[in-house]
Amino acid sequence: MKTGHTLIAIAILIASACSSGKKAYERGNYYEAVMKSVARLRQNPDHSKSIEALRSAYPLAVEYYENEAKNEIASNSNFKWKNAIQSYNNINSLYEAIRQCPGCMKAVPNPKNYYAEIGPLKEKAADESYNAGIEALMKGNRNDAKRAYFNFVDAQNYVPGFKDVVEYLEKSKFEATLRVIVEQIPVPNRYNLSGGFFQDKVEEFLHGNYTEQTFIQFYTPTEAKAVDLPYADQIVRIQFDDFSVGNSALKEKEETVTRDSVKVGEAKIDGKSVPVYNTVSAKLTTYRKELVSNGLLSMLIVDAKTNGVLTHRKFNGEYVWVNQWARFNGDERALTDEQLKICKLREQQPPNPQDLFLEFTRPIYNQLIPAIKGFYQNY
Repeated sequence: MKTGHTLIAIAILIASACSSGKKAYERGNYYEAVMKSVARLRQNPDHSKSIEALRSAYPLAVEYYENEAKNEIASNSNFKWKNAIQSYNNINSLYEAIRQCPGCMKAVPNPKNYYAEIGPLKEKAADESYNAGIEALMKGNRNDAKRAYFNFVDAQNYVPGFKDVVEYLEKSKFEATLRVIVEQIPVPNRYNLSGGFFQDKVEEFLHGNYTEQTFIQFYTPTEAKAVDLPYADQIVRIQFDDFSVGNSALKEKEETVTRDSVKVGEAKIDGKSVPVYNTVSAKLTTYRKELVSNGLLSMLIVDAKTNGVLTHRKFNGEYVWVNQWARFNGDERALTDEQLKICKLREQQPPNPQDLFLEFTRPIYNQLIPAIKGFYQNY
């Protein structure tokens, strides 16, 4: 029964894939209809429905984007040249897709391209993007500086080195970037190695995840000094408010364990040997040693200009190292397999304090990083 259902499901998926180009065509999405037909014809060059969909959709897709480009050029749109180029690029994408599909050339033997037409438009598109960047940059706020940066990127892409766009790329990037100094207060000398490892992990995350494209730049105080940072927008202060490493507790449990119907020997009855069963017992002492390490981390983010608090979060972390062993007196047959296993264990040497420090900071790190991400996601 399951096999029958599976075959039906596969048949439905195949039918959907076969008709996907046609459905897109019927919805009026001619670009999608062409691309889906092309994908299908790459798998099956003789697929008749896809050939039909491609033959019908392609001229309509070209006509649509040609009209879009002409309308943009005739309009007063702020980015009419950019939009026109995008429309022509869509036609070029269809052209390249069809040319790379032998089965598609049967339906559209002479696909159209607009590479020659795009060339003269790039200078105009660069100029409009450059001017839009200047206008946005003059507004003097960070969000508009971001917009300016992306406009300058467009201008540079259209015409590399257009006017003084390289200079404005640097200027807009500078004004759009939030500069944050991260102060990590060292832990006491005894734990310097582990504390340094924790701090390194935080810095590795910040430098690895906040690149130039994020418009947020994190600096350590040393890095800020090295680059002669003119100013900072925010300061993140991370420090351990309190921590304790290796608090020891030893628990001892003594009990008498028994087991019934255990063969303890044999006896002669009527000249025959028969087993003798009895209850056996043992005195079991179980030891459990715990070393508890925990700490409380504080993350304070303040405005560097006003020293106003933007957010203040605290994160707890704990790690418990456990060592168990046991000993017994009496008949070992009274013990379970698990009890026997524990009795073979011995007291272990505990980890050194630095390793314990590392362990309890792991859950703290796993809380700190999402908190940083959450705070800066809208910047």
